Amino acid sequence: MSEQRAVILGAAGFIGSHLTDRFLAEGWRVTGVDNLITGTLRNLEHLGREPRFDFLQADVCAPLAISGRVDAVLDFASPASPVDYLRHPFETLHVGSVGVENALELARRSGAPFVLSSTSEVYGDPLEHPQRESYWGNVNPVGPRAVYDEAKRFAEAITVAYRRYREVQVRIARIFNTYGPRMRLDDGRVVPTFVAQALRGEPITVFGDGSQTRSFCYVDDNVEAIWRLLHGDCQDPVNVGDDHEMTVLEFAQAVQRLVGRTVPIEHRPLPQDDPRVRRPDLTRARERLGWAPRIGFEEGMRRTIDWFRAHV
Repeated sequence: MSEQRAVILGAAGFIGSHLTDRFLAEGWRVTGVDNLITGTLRNLEHLGREPRFDFLQADVCAPLAISGRVDAVLDFASPASPVDYLRHPFETLHVGSVGVENALELARRSGAPFVLSSTSEVYGDPLEHPQRESYWGNVNPVGPRAVYDEAKRFAEAITVAYRRYREVQVRIARIFNTYGPRMRLDDGRVVPTFVAQALRGEPITVFGDGSQTRSFCYVDDNVEAIWRLLHGDCQDPVNVGDDHEMTVLEFAQAVQRLVGRTVPIEHRPLPQDDPRVRRPDLTRARERLGWAPRIGFEEGMRRTIDWFRAHV
């Protein structure tokens, strides 16, 4: 069998760069595409002499000029943190609509399966807990987070439309909080923010009273789920995350302990529409993918903190 080729959109981003590594390790060729609005070439610099990897700096909101064999299209091109999508609201809306349609068209022309990186944010501030894929969500369509939440909900809708009406094989990963090496220090999400603050000896900033909950999935587990999703037959949305839940305050205290520095915790006003709870129901992932997270919180955080120590 000849060498397979994946097109990974958002390849210079956090998860996209780890996916690139996985596909190369599995013997695939990879064409990475990124406009570098939030991604960085530092995430790919270790591939500078890899002959099976090529990089195209391009905006996926323009038609994708990619020729030749394509065996999989994986769309991970979108700002993903509140800091980024509030800074780039229109780009976020465009990449979740026009960009996803362009990616789907590439998959359709190539006869390749398509993987969409969706998000737990499609559930909004959920009234169901834990969140199952059958839950329709509780999303404010005119709030500040809507540019991201609704872009991803539209992305799912057009992806399913391509499955129903244009016979594209699609996969939808609803990704919950994922962390690990290569996260940007300034992306505003809780893991890099808390770890960087603790390493610098600064106060850890907790929004609200810290009773809101999150669950954290290490990036290697996330990539394994995406790999299995691509190679499986499940075309319904699948939650990808870790179902070990903790409060944000408990997470801040864990960061203090793992970094080995007891810094103050400062409470700040809770942002509008910030989800109060967040934990995936992983039944579908376990049954359809044979997948569950394997890397425990302590091990994953130690790996992540070690990486941040080298960059703070």
